[in-house]
Amino acid sequence: MPERGNAPNSPRVGLFVTCLVDSMRPNVGFAAVALLKSAGCKVEIPLAQTCCGQPAFNSGADEATKPIARQVIETFEPFDYLVAPSGSCAGMIKAHYPELFADDPIWLDRAKRLAAKTHELLSFLVDVRGFRPQNVACKASATYHDSCSGLRELGVKAQPRALLSSVKGLELRPLEGDETCCGFGGTFCVKYSDISNAIVGEKAQNVVATGADLLLGGDLGCLMNMAGKLSREGAKTRVFHTAEILAGMSAYAIGEESTGAAGKEAK
Repeated sequence: MPERGNAPNSPRVGLFVTCLVDSMRPNVGFAAVALLKSAGCKVEIPLAQTCCGQPAFNSGADEATKPIARQVIETFEPFDYLVAPSGSCAGMIKAHYPELFADDPIWLDRAKRLAAKTHELLSFLVDVRGFRPQNVACKASATYHDSCSGLRELGVKAQPRALLSSVKGLELRPLEGDETCCGFGGTFCVKYSDISNAIVGEKAQNVVATGADLLLGGDLGCLMNMAGKLSREGAKTRVFHTAEILAGMSAYAIGEESTGAAGKEAK
């Protein structure tokens, strides 16, 4: 995939890697870098970045979240865009940072300015850069899960499907309940494990019913949750972040690295 990120007019993108990508699935980050460069962006990964603060915020710990949010704002202010391969983290920064600093005029202004240039990866590629992958093939059938934050907070729905429609040989099948939560919800799956397991169980049944080879999505937390359930149920469905398919970086599905399974390219 050609890189065009060194042109004089290339926007400077700060990649917000996310905690889960950094610790559990770095390949998603590498795929995001490759896609952004192919879309004509200059990509940087600031080492000072931290968690976006979403776990604390969702638990009601606003005061504990504020120092984390200030760190993120300060780190990404110099960039033309903040892009994250996660609707959940991008939604936190774009939708909830202004809410978090509603009573602090100085930080509210800074939060709003960062929010205005914050994007989820797949929507950024389509809506901002007008990007479509070229010379990428994946001879498989796939179905798609729409994660809650990306869908409801950022309007990410058509963009990943538009990108995947350009992948040669990929058949995209409809998923019943594609907009229904998978049961992950960050700390929700820990606090309410029985409910979470029931929700992801129904999701897994719907995925298997499609007969698709692959399950794709845009949020690693959701994908790991569903991949784990599918594996425990003995399903053969392989699970990938959409960026990995679009970048042609799909040697190992989620979970295959830890099990020692012989991964094959998803094609």
